[in-house]
Amino acid sequence: QLRLVETGGELVQPGGSLRLSCAVSGFTSDSYAIGWFRQAPGKEREGMSCINNAGGKTTIGAAVAGRFTISRDNERNTVDLQMNNLTPEDTAVYYCAAGPIRHASDLCVPYADKFTVWGQGTQVTVSS
Repeated sequence: QLRLVETGGELVQPGGSLRLSCAVSGFTSDSYAIGWFRQAPGKEREGMSCINNAGGKTTIGAAVAGRFTISRDNERNTVDLQMNNLTPEDTAVYYCAAGPIRHASDLCVPYADKFTVWGQGTQVTVSS
């Protein structure tokens, strides 16, 4: 059974950093991408970044480029999102999701409709 579990969300002060992890299990092949999304109260879900699990190519959205970095940890079987220089506008529930991808050389795009398996989310609150 495909399963994604996000951890790492918490209260952090402006300017601080957090590292979110997405534990991935139940996949029988490498032909998928993992994306990170967030949803703030009253706002639509926003795609931030994704990684092609087979080839390792990453995509980072313009809104978080330079502050957020996506990476995978093959030993822990997680996809992590390192978030630096956080602001109150980063407050949201953060989700990871998995979606199919054809080739290891493909570049994923963090569009929610391309991802079919979702985690339950983890709350990130940036406040002093």
